[in-house]
Amino acid sequence: MTVKGTVFKYGNDVDTDVIIPARYLNTTSEAELASHCMEDIDKNFVKTVKKGDIIVAADNFGCGSSREHAPIAIKASGISLVIANSFARIFYRNSINIGLPILECPEAVQNIRAGDIVSCDLTKGEIVNETTGQKFQAEPFPAFIQKIIDAGGLIKSIQAAK
Repeated sequence: MTVKGTVFKYGNDVDTDVIIPARYLNTTSEAELASHCMEDIDKNFVKTVKKGDIIVAADNFGCGSSREHAPIAIKASGISLVIANSFARIFYRNSINIGLPILECPEAVQNIRAGDIVSCDLTKGEIVNETTGQKFQAEPFPAFIQKIIDAGGLIKSIQAAK
């Protein structure tokens, strides 16, 4: 699977309360969660994000609470991939569970800027900054996890296997 989009770039320790503020956790509507995604860190995010866009962030992305609302809000907003130096452990697992592709690649994070156009072959972990022509290699997920992501999440992959 290949994704391509414009980059939104963030720094260290973007926590789940910034990704989706707690004041909006009284809904399970993915569209409603998406409409408030990143609003406390980037007021223009929901106005400018387009289907396929990519988030690039530094260390410890998704730290904070264990709520699945954070990766759901990101995915529902149209983001096709998050690339970071590192992810909080529970965010990492929640992302896989809901089918949000994430990759760790410090070299890419260091060299990709906000507004760059980036493509990624998720199967191979190959990241290309199409704006600069630079290429980066992330560790791709093993095939069994890739199947979960491709299916749209853990529950959908289990339902498809029946």
